[in-house]
Amino acid sequence: MQVWLQAFAWGTAAGAALVLGAAVSWRWKLPPKVVSTVMAFGAGVLISALAFELVDEAVAGGGLWPTVAGFMAGAVVYVGANMLLARAGAKHRKRSGGQQPSEQDSPGSGSAIAVGALLDGVPESVVLGVGMLAGGAVSPAMMAAVFISNVPEGLSGTAGMKKSGRSAGYVFGLWGGIALLSGLASLLGYVALENASGELVAFITSVAAGGILAMLADTMIPEAFEEHHNLTGLTASLGFLTAFTVHHLGGS
Repeated sequence: MQVWLQAFAWGTAAGAALVLGAAVSWRWKLPPKVVSTVMAFGAGVLISALAFELVDEAVAGGGLWPTVAGFMAGAVVYVGANMLLARAGAKHRKRSGGQQPSEQDSPGSGSAIAVGALLDGVPESVVLGVGMLAGGAVSPAMMAAVFISNVPEGLSGTAGMKKSGRSAGYVFGLWGGIALLSGLASLLGYVALENASGELVAFITSVAAGGILAMLADTMIPEAFEEHHNLTGLTASLGFLTAFTVHHLGGS
């Protein structure tokens, strides 16, 4: 299989974890503590991945300053976009409780939630494609991290959408569309940077890392802490160690 096609396939597979989480949440009413525990674990996984798979390798491949500049740019862009989306009704898109507004309560919030969910998923997908530039194969640790973290995102976001009265067509159309766009983002990450310099690859990789960390702090960690705050830190630590172990066993 051509490498560019592999990039698309891996990105789509990682995004499909959102659909898996959504299906579980739509079929069964999970206890809030279960959702928040899985969310905390996923947050820990992503923190490990962005530290060892993204930032560390960006510094090694392109130097410190492109990495620092990219990381800050990614965080600033994500936070700015997230603030705009929050005003449009997407502030609580990952919350599993009754925080999400209905379309009647906040017209246009459905579109804002869709854009917000896409904003959350694109940085993770891009780095899957970028990570294939060196060896022509996806990083097992990064793939595992994105997949594991996407499942609780689908779980939590769908629970909130269901409580706010959104239809199955909207929910699964949203997550299915994001899974497809995740594949395209991964493909773009590979194709656009195939002949790029090490400094540019480091910059783009760290942009994604900065966006992911900002997303964790703004959306995933608050949901994780909401219902199960006493064990959130321990659960996130287990997620971190799981991804860290996969990173080393994968020979990254």
